Amino acid sequence: MSSQPTFSLSEWEHRFQNHLQEHASFDAGHDLEHIRRVVLSARRIALQEQAVLEVVVPAAWLHDCVVVPKDSPQRKQASKLAADAAVAYLLEVGYPEQHLQAIHHAIHAHSFSAGVVPETLEARIVQDADRLDAVGSIGIARCLMLGGSMGRALYHAEDPFGEEREFDDLTYTIDHFFVKLFKLPGQMHTMSAREEGEKRIGVMRQFLEQLRSEVE
Repeated sequence: MSSQPTFSLSEWEHRFQNHLQEHASFDAGHDLEHIRRVVLSARRIALQEQAVLEVVVPAAWLHDCVVVPKDSPQRKQASKLAADAAVAYLLEVGYPEQHLQAIHHAIHAHSFSAGVVPETLEARIVQDADRLDAVGSIGIARCLMLGGSMGRALYHAEDPFGEEREFDDLTYTIDHFFVKLFKLPGQMHTMSAREEGEKRIGVMRQFLEQLRSEVE
C-alpha cells in the first residue's frame, strides 16, 4: 500500500521545480515540460499501482536533473549522474532519508541507454512514465526536435521507411521510430502504461502513413 505522507508532498514539488529552473540544464527533448509530463504520468500510474508516492514523485521530478546529450560518449552515465546529483540535493534540503536509496535507484534505472534493470515498483513506474513521453504526438515532436538539433536528415530520400535497407537512426530521424520507439510499449512494466503506450503508437503509425502519402 502507498504510505501516507507525513509532510506536504505538493510543497516539496514546488521546491523541486524551483531547483530545476535555477540549476538544471536542458536540451531539445529534455526540458521542464518533459519533466512535468513525466511527473503527471508517474503519479497517475503510482496511484493505480499503490506505489510509494514519496519515492515516485521526487524521482520523476529529478530524473533529468543532469542531462547528457544523446550523441555524447557519456550518455550511458547520464542517469547515474542524475541520481547522484538528486540525492545530494535531497540530503542538502532535508528530504526524509529513508526514501533516498529508493529514489536513487528509480532515477538510475529510468534511462534506456543505461540498461539498468528496475528492481522496485517505484523504479518501474518512473521508467514507464519516462518512456510514455517518448511515444504518441509528443513523442513525434520530441524525436523530430532532437533529430533536427543533432543535424540528422528527416528521412532517407530513396527509401524513407527502411523497406529495402537497414535502419540508421544516427543519420535519419524517422528511422528512430523503428529502431526504438515502436518497441517501447512492449518493454513497459505496468499494465496501464502498456495500454497507453499502444494507443500512442497508433498515433505515430498514422503519422507515418500520412508522411508516406506526402513524400511518395
